[in-house]
Amino acid sequence: MNRKIRILFVRPLKSSFIQEDLKLLRKHFNVRVVDFVLSIRKKPKETLKTMFNMLAGVLWADITFSWFAGYHAYWAVRLSKIFRKKSIAIVGGYEVAKVPEIGYGALLNPRSTRIVKYVLENADRVLTVDNSLKKDAIKNLSVAGKNIQTVPTGYDYEKFKPEGEKENLVLTVSVGDSWERVRLKGLDTFVKSAEFLSDVRFLVIGIQGGALKKLQDIASPNVEFLGPLLQDELIPYYQRAKVYCQLSMREGLPNAVCEAMLCECVPVGTDVQGVRTAIGDAGFYVPYGDEKATAGAIKEALKSDKGKAARDRIKNAFLIEKREKDLIKIVRNT
Repeated sequence: MNRKIRILFVRPLKSSFIQEDLKLLRKHFNVRVVDFVLSIRKKPKETLKTMFNMLAGVLWADITFSWFAGYHAYWAVRLSKIFRKKSIAIVGGYEVAKVPEIGYGALLNPRSTRIVKYVLENADRVLTVDNSLKKDAIKNLSVAGKNIQTVPTGYDYEKFKPEGEKENLVLTVSVGDSWERVRLKGLDTFVKSAEFLSDVRFLVIGIQGGALKKLQDIASPNVEFLGPLLQDELIPYYQRAKVYCQLSMREGLPNAVCEAMLCECVPVGTDVQGVRTAIGDAGFYVPYGDEKATAGAIKEALKSDKGKAARDRIKNAFLIEKREKDLIKIVRNT
């Protein structure tokens, strides 16, 4: 029997979508994980441990697999080249973005720009979750892009499914504590739109710190706030909400709207990049930052029967089994 391919899985954090890929890869390959820490001053022991594990892991592995094209991917790709191993890196969105008006994007920093460009030019395969990110990489970094391909994230329709009666509830989810994050995700627009629909409940999940205080200051009484929740804790809110809003300035492929659509939430989103990829013709579109138009679209969405179409959209376009097959093929052919 042939030996299983060995993968060094390098992760900077443990987001649900990263964990999902780890689970998929472990079903088919021999996987070792490095939780990447790089902070000599604040976490010297963890940083030294990371460097040792990276070196040992690359020597052991046939291929490295890095989520996001940051410093961790730089070291994974660089060590892979030195020791003649293969490498895969996934671009999530931030790495190829440059939005100075809200201070968003790795490409606003010259050093980060060099890091991302190195990864994109030297990894054997670069995967993006939406084709718009490949276009951003080629445009903003002047890379050839021949090693870049789009593999959308996948979603489990048995886990995310409707249950019970829908309520007159409009939901949005985004984790963060900065006002830049609020503006990026259009949460200020979401909160302001609630003023036009005073008989409807609005719920924001995930924002904390100073950004939460600022949102609360501009919120009408029909807006509620909850802190960050685990993925399983979010599902009952998806199941209760009639409408889910994704009002972002830009997106890769937004996980929360896809999960909510599987729970038959009717989506309202901005007509940008991955938001359109997710929603297709199963929801309503609004201009970024337009609270009146957003309120109008939410009102229409609350009256609509597009919930089943929204679920079917994600089931047909973004099956978790499809991503699993794609990742297996890519690993074996890299």
